[in-house]
Amino acid sequence: MSHAFDLNDDQRAILDAADRYARERLAPLAQRMDDEEWWPDAEFRALGKEGYLGITAPPELGGAGLDLFASGLVLQAFSRWNYALGLSWVAHENLCLNNILRNADDAQRERYLPGLCDGSLIGCLALTEPGAGSDALGSMAATAARDGGDYILNGRKLYITNGPVADIALLYAKTDPGRGAHGISAFVVELDSPGASVAQKLSKMGFRGSPTAELAFDDCRVPARNRVGGENEGVRCVMSGLDLERAMISPLCVGIAERALQLSLEYAQSREQFGQAIANFQMIQSRLADIFALVETMRTYNYYCLAALNDLPPGEGGRGFAHKISATSVMFCANALNRVLDHASQIHGGYAYIWETEINRLYRAIKLLEIGAGTTEVRKIIIAEELLKGGVA
Repeated sequence: MSHAFDLNDDQRAILDAADRYARERLAPLAQRMDDEEWWPDAEFRALGKEGYLGITAPPELGGAGLDLFASGLVLQAFSRWNYALGLSWVAHENLCLNNILRNADDAQRERYLPGLCDGSLIGCLALTEPGAGSDALGSMAATAARDGGDYILNGRKLYITNGPVADIALLYAKTDPGRGAHGISAFVVELDSPGASVAQKLSKMGFRGSPTAELAFDDCRVPARNRVGGENEGVRCVMSGLDLERAMISPLCVGIAERALQLSLEYAQSREQFGQAIANFQMIQSRLADIFALVETMRTYNYYCLAALNDLPPGEGGRGFAHKISATSVMFCANALNRVLDHASQIHGGYAYIWETEINRLYRAIKLLEIGAGTTEVRKIIIAEELLKGGVA
């Protein structure tokens, strides 16, 4: 893998160590995960003992005490070798654990973060609903009605990464439906609670080893102490979290693109046609050069975005500079990855069209990355709106 110009020695050590771990321990799981939609529960939970859960959490709560940038480097390395596990990792690590770390009170952190860090708890984010995708806040139908010391939760959450295997969810629901997006609250919901269930596990085109579900909540009691932040103040949590989620999708794209470049180089040098390696043909060389240029620019902007959002204060986000560059990073990286995988598939020819091949598995990943955490179209709207409000600075 090529070296980025702006990683210091500690960051390079984090990336290289995570790459070695993923190559040795996670890559051998990838084929079965894709073939059978198999979830490697023990291997995922073992990440906690290896120090790969709770990257951003403080040591006193079981974490590594590192930053968002370090978390992105781990995801980049994991995604080179097993992108499905990488997606489940970032859903646990960033969408759930890091959001609880940033927005919960001390008692909630002490109750949930040690388990999320040691792997005894698996987390997910429950935001999207059957009728609410791009308009996740305005169209939210799930409700949480106060009843003494509890809230009574009712509703459905769809496309939930880790939903079938998660122990807890960071969940958003309307506590004051009349106030629209400003009537939403955040909760930590224990998924073994009565009334909480997996309505269906979803079979997907890509990321097949990362389990996805529709979750159902039918008169599910959630203790009021599990509300994260103030009542009707969940929008601050979700918008800040979405910016960090977008920033953390980009390392997924970078890792997959790096692996596609490596596979394309190996295939072009080993595949012979007309008596010579296809790497000798200028059209193949052109595609390799295009892939390399895309990978380098993806990686550079991804690092820039992670560094810029590294110290984003809790509750900040959803507007301004952070909102703009996180949307730009994921839009550019996902679109560039589409082009990388198209070039890589052309280099591999008919081999890329065979389901069991690694390059085919990589190709099937791209569409989710152009849709998740806001579609490409939503990302463009965010960028344009921020430009029109504040200019190019």
